[in-house]
Amino acid sequence: MILQVDNPVVEVHDLTVSYDRKPVLWGIDLTLPAGALVGVIGPNGAGKSTLIKAMMNLLPVSSGYVRIFDQPLKQVYSRISYVPQRESVDWDFPASVFDVVLMGRYGQLGLFKRPRKADKDAAMEALEKVGMQSFANRQISQLSGGQQQRVFLARALAQNADVYFMDEPFAGVDIATETAIIQLLRLMRDQGKTVIVVHHDLQSASEYFDWVVLLNMRLVASGPTEQVLNQELLEQTYGGKLTVLSKVGDLLRKQEFPAREKN
Repeated sequence: MILQVDNPVVEVHDLTVSYDRKPVLWGIDLTLPAGALVGVIGPNGAGKSTLIKAMMNLLPVSSGYVRIFDQPLKQVYSRISYVPQRESVDWDFPASVFDVVLMGRYGQLGLFKRPRKADKDAAMEALEKVGMQSFANRQISQLSGGQQQRVFLARALAQNADVYFMDEPFAGVDIATETAIIQLLRLMRDQGKTVIVVHHDLQSASEYFDWVVLLNMRLVASGPTEQVLNQELLEQTYGGKLTVLSKVGDLLRKQEFPAREKN
């Protein structure tokens, strides 16, 4: 099931990405709606992170194109924000929490322009939203993993983008931080932002996302969560044995799927 959206915020057509001539994503055709919290879900090695990086032109593509707000990427970069995986960042870089968040404003400043008071205020407001204002002068290397993730989220918020790409923002954080992050993402969604999240936990996917993209090198399904997270499509995505716990209303439903060999 691949639902096409009228007037999509994000449109991907025939996207193929290869590493050393070996395709890792094949012919992805995808449209995403405005004001949605989107989960990109699939097994390890499915190409989830590759997909969002390619959508942002951070990786070369073998074929296809991406349009955001019906425009080429280079024309809308100021409206896009990216939160990479925490493990991909050099946290020993000598910068304070406030400096890192202020970097989110540089795209609006232009080359060689100094941050204004309004930019500094926006950075501090973003820190307050993630509960990190008291750490503003702390070196980023001194933070815990969950605190570092909150700082990166604050940097994205300071940018005040319209579309956010987030690569596993819940990875390696405690329950309190995960709860705080999802509450913030829902608030962003309610304000009309489109948030696209690489996620690996099927148990929380049905609760967290309005729209789900199921991926395993090829696009298996894309559509509203309640239509996409079903036994047939999950079997196509994961293939083998899988247990999914999902919350539907106040009920917890357990679904059993045939066994799968781990990679």
